[in-house]
Amino acid sequence: MRPSTRRLPSLRRPSPSMAVSVMALVVASTGTSYAAGLIGSDDIRNDSVKSVDVKDNNLKGRDVKNGSLGSMDIRDESLKARDFAPGQLPAGQQGPAGPAGVGRWALVDATGAIVAQSGGFTVAAAYPTLAPVGADVNGLRANGNVYINAGENLANNGVLAVVALQNTVDQNGDTVTNGRAAGADANPEFSGEVAVAMCQPGVVNCAPPGTGNSNHLVVSPRLSDGSVTTPDNRKRFYVVVTGDSSDRS
Repeated sequence: MRPSTRRLPSLRRPSPSMAVSVMALVVASTGTSYAAGLIGSDDIRNDSVKSVDVKDNNLKGRDVKNGSLGSMDIRDESLKARDFAPGQLPAGQQGPAGPAGVGRWALVDATGAIVAQSGGFTVAAAYPTLAPVGADVNGLRANGNVYINAGENLANNGVLAVVALQNTVDQNGDTVTNGRAAGADANPEFSGEVAVAMCQPGVVNCAPPGTGNSNHLVVSPRLSDGSVTTPDNRKRFYVVVTGDSSDRS
């Protein structure tokens, strides 16, 4: 009797779409750990990952190896004061400029000279004596004021000023510098008034040549009774520019 010659059914090669489906099922069943393990740092070409590839606020300090970043890796003026934790800057070192709106400042001494500042200020005229004009035969119309170039158009800024005490200087010769002498304006080392404004022709006229524009401000220190200060009792003061300083030259 002849043996059976029954033919077995042939196996068909799976279609490409079937192969992809099976692979997707395998990846999905193994979880994200399998997919994450496929790419390591050795698989990424140097300089191929850009800042646009990193989600904002996704990288932390712990993700950066100590000493791996140098000054050449940081774009000029890209760091702001808010990027530094308290105590990171050495004492006396000026940090990066803050964002628009935090303000700029200058400290002006009793002679009208800037002795400290955050940057961008210059003195245009300090208690000047100008050429006589009209009834001002002595040219003193600007003598009680200090004119400062702020280095930017102040039309979109606010300006502030405050008298700074100086209790190591006897301004009126009474040997009292602790602010406790009796009488009106008897303590010029502590007291006084100050007014400040942006120079704006027709609103706040500024007399020294070149100051009659909105890049300049005028500061007018006075004694407590409003009278003009003189060289022996002039005031130190701080001046502050607030608002957007992105147009500073």
